[in-house]
Amino acid sequence: MPVEVQELGRAVRQAHHRQHRALDGRLAAAGTTPAQWDALRAISRAPGASARALAAETFQSEQAFGTLAGRLAAQGLIDRRPGRHRSVEHHLTPAGEKLLGTGRQIVDEALAELFAPLPEDDRATLLALLLRLSP
Repeated sequence: MPVEVQELGRAVRQAHHRQHRALDGRLAAAGTTPAQWDALRAISRAPGASARALAAETFQSEQAFGTLAGRLAAQGLIDRRPGRHRSVEHHLTPAGEKLLGTGRQIVDEALAELFAPLPEDDRATLLALLLRLSP
């Protein structure tokens, strides 16, 4: 029986929405948002990366990431330093590292609850299928 592609798309969007809702409230209690935490995680993975690279990693436009990075810098969570040519390098501060660690625990707990209905084999299959859709 063929799968209705709109139904499939809606199910993926619904799962994403549930994930965002689960993370939003919990991360707010720690003083951050899912977008801010994701930016900290991306900077942690690639210290010194440019706004362009970090925007791509966090699924944002360069302008949106620049605005977000400005807020993170104002909060003392990241440093922005001159890089090669006209680029700006991004680095976590100790406060950013601490918030990232707190956020990791929150995100791990929230996602464990979200995916709890799926046995480990189903989680692995879901991950493999979603990765096949990535470029």
